[in-house]
Amino acid sequence: LNEAFERRLTEYVSCLQPATGRWRMILIVVSVCTATGAWNWLIDPDTQKVSFFSSLWNHPFFTISCVTLIGLFFAGIHKRVVAPSMYPYSCDISYFSVLCFRQGSLF
Repeated sequence: LNEAFERRLTEYVSCLQPATGRWRMILIVVSVCTATGAWNWLIDPDTQKVSFFSSLWNHPFFTISCVTLIGLFFAGIHKRVVAPSMYPYSCDISYFSVLCFRQGSLF
């Protein structure tokens, strides 16, 4: 019975992989854009001479990518990226106190 549960869990996690891959790529692209924008923002000599909000206004690439990254985290991208890899470690048939038939269906 435990093998059927593991097989069913493997099927479930494998169907999440394409979506997880897309979310990981989005997170990587936005993170690289934010890091690149931050580097350009920090090495700009005018950043020290103007106010904080003026410096953000002068660097729209950094501002937009940073706001996008924060928005993605508030939307739960960290759960969508990490959760599928955590399922196999956190799932145990005895924890759920359910019956698992040989076909993999749970009762």
